[in-house]
Amino acid sequence: MVSEPFYDPARSYQDNFDDGPFGMFAEPSTFRQSGEPQHSFLGHPVYAPFGIPAGPLLNGNYVKAALDAGFDIPTYKTVRTHRYVCHPWPNVLAVEVEGDLRPGRTLRANGSYAEPLSITNSFGVPSFAPEFWQPDMAAAAAHAGPGQVVVGSFQGTLPEGGGMAAYLVDFALGARLVKETGVKIIEVNLSCPNEGTANLLCFDIGRACKVVEAIKAEIGSTPLVIKIAYFQDDARLKEFLLEVGPLVQAISAINTVTAEIVDAEGRQALPGEGRLLSGVCGSAIRWAGLEMTARLKRLREELGMSFEIVGVGGVSGAADFDAYRRAGADVVMSATAAMWNPRLAQQIKEQAHEL
Repeated sequence: MVSEPFYDPARSYQDNFDDGPFGMFAEPSTFRQSGEPQHSFLGHPVYAPFGIPAGPLLNGNYVKAALDAGFDIPTYKTVRTHRYVCHPWPNVLAVEVEGDLRPGRTLRANGSYAEPLSITNSFGVPSFAPEFWQPDMAAAAAHAGPGQVVVGSFQGTLPEGGGMAAYLVDFALGARLVKETGVKIIEVNLSCPNEGTANLLCFDIGRACKVVEAIKAEIGSTPLVIKIAYFQDDARLKEFLLEVGPLVQAISAINTVTAEIVDAEGRQALPGEGRLLSGVCGSAIRWAGLEMTARLKRLREELGMSFEIVGVGGVSGAADFDAYRRAGADVVMSATAAMWNPRLAQQIKEQAHEL
């Protein structure tokens, strides 16, 4: 079902931040949960292993609305150690995709937010300063009821003129600032461009390993989730897990699949330098999320590791949730479909067979 989204693509990021969430997320929820939670995520009891990944929950108001709507594992949108501005509007566009979206394609943007829904989102991982997001994240985490837990997401930023050492310091500082909010689970985003290079950080295995080591040295026993992209090469994914897998408690996959986004005339649809290529999420990337979930499960068993798996990508209903659980996901999350269907968590709790 496509309803009024809780993030309005027709408005700027700032307007959504200040005035949202919209639609059903803006209405007081009457959804209630009772009984003892039958599931857990990284040691924390949850009613359902289902939530919203880093991205659409811009601030504490969004996270609280998600909790009230029955999303038991919501993720506070990725923050940084300092203010970082958003890309120019528009930041969300519907895209036309026939079948599965494989890497390297060119897609046409349109204004039709209809099922099967796929979108591109281009924000640039904006952040307010810690003076705002630390108390806001703390309040959001405290809003979680029994059987719910909030994840705090962050990423590092390469300081101007800084090198690898400064990059690691920024990651460590970000981890400490997030831990100070009291969130029980921390996620680091390794699936966006590696600051200072054209590659994603998760594909730079040596640097990713150093980043994770610096974070764990800072947060100690607090569970750490790493968010990664789709790995086309299975041997490369295995190499990544051999280095990073023993250090983390969960792996979230995937983020998006990159494509060229053009308008009806074939011109770059998103204004500004470096925005021809943009991440696509929604139903068109379900195949990639399911494939990565199955590969992570297989390699986890092969390598004798114990990290939990968070399956993300194209989850629009109970059948998709079930498919991810059968593929090996310990937890399943939905961003795009949840934005347009705020009752998605309730429907999955009523209809899913793999709970």
